[in-house]
This record gives sequence, structure tokens and C-alpha cells, in this order.
Amino acid sequence: MVVCVCNAIRERDVRQAARAGAVSACQAYEACGKRAKCGQCVPFARAIIDEERAAA
Repeated sequence: MVVCVCNAIRERDVRQAARAGAVSACQAYEACGKRAKCGQCVPFARAIIDEERAAA
């Protein structure tokens, strides 16, 4: 599933970044070499990161 259309960031990318230590959407995007643009995806990215942190 695509999380960020602006940057073509997929859910698996955000999950991988969260597993690698990203605790915010901005950190996850930086791990992908991108930056949030319009911001519409940030709440969804945060939810994915929270999910991964809870499972860890």
C-alpha cells in the first residue's frame, strides 16, 4: 500500500524505517531519502510507526 503519494513511499518502507529506529513520520521519510511534502500522509505514517513500536 502506498502511504505517501507525493514521494511514492510504501507501507513496507515506513515499517522498515520504524524497525530501524524511526519514531516519527519525518524520521521515517528521511530514512527513505525523502521529506514530507503536503502532509496528508503523516497521520497514517504515524499510525504505522506506532503499530511497529508496540509490536517490538
